[in-house]
Amino acid sequence: MNPYSRRQFLQTSSLLLAAAAVSSSFTSKKQQLNLSFSTLGCPDWTFTEITDFAPKHGFTGLEIRGIKREMDLTKVPQFATESSRKDTLQLMKAKGLRFVDLGSSATLHFAEGAERQKNLDEGRRYIDLAQQLECPFVRVFPNNFPKGQDKAATIDLITKGLLELGDHAKGSKVSVLIESHGDLVHINDLETVMKAAAHPNTGLIWDVTNMWSITKEAPADAYKALKPYIKHTHIKDAKVAEGTAPKYVWVGQGDVPILEAVALLAKGGYKGYYSFEWEKLWRPELGDPAEAIANYAKVMKEKLG
Repeated sequence: MNPYSRRQFLQTSSLLLAAAAVSSSFTSKKQQLNLSFSTLGCPDWTFTEITDFAPKHGFTGLEIRGIKREMDLTKVPQFATESSRKDTLQLMKAKGLRFVDLGSSATLHFAEGAERQKNLDEGRRYIDLAQQLECPFVRVFPNNFPKGQDKAATIDLITKGLLELGDHAKGSKVSVLIESHGDLVHINDLETVMKAAAHPNTGLIWDVTNMWSITKEAPADAYKALKPYIKHTHIKDAKVAEGTAPKYVWVGQGDVPILEAVALLAKGGYKGYYSFEWEKLWRPELGDPAEAIANYAKVMKEKLG
């Protein structure tokens, strides 16, 4: 090969490699757009309606927080028996869907006693169910700093509960995730719990709106401190006024810097799901679930697709 031809060959090869890199980067970016939504947003939909709607709007994951207003997932027909769970998994796979999180009501701030054991038992049941459904995460609540109970002692209770559930999940592919929720929403408190509860089977659900609507701490500061622990997210937006509860609106139309947080996650290499939480079950005044959930997918594709 003469020098000129060799130079042409190298230049052409470099261009082809660069184009391949761009193509690979674009493909990778598309693959990382993992969208899910919580069934909290569609409390009156059947499981069939949920699994028909999701793939039509670009969702690949479902976060299960009740079906047809039954909040105990072990009593939901699709999950109640070994046979029904196998059929449900087949249906999910046929539709290109996966379970990404089971939303338990297990709460960890209670002092030792019957109430605490009841909540820990629920967490264990959900971990066992998640393993059978090939679901990687179970959500638990921190949740409150009760009056008359020392804050440090409450944080210790939350930490111990999370570790106890993490131990129950040990050896499985399930992790127990505490949500930034209730009184545990300040960066320093969350970081304290997560550092103390470090475990292969524990982690954090970053709910930006739960935090920011109370603390007004910048998402960049929260992400910097909590990034090592974030395994799942809850994405929602709200109008926030002093002295009133957040008024939930479509993503991108509220006061919460939620899209800033989404950008931080994407830039930081987050590989998990961006899970839309439209709290229709708790707030019946919220608008039509189909419109809100479809709009969420549209906005996220515009921002990350």
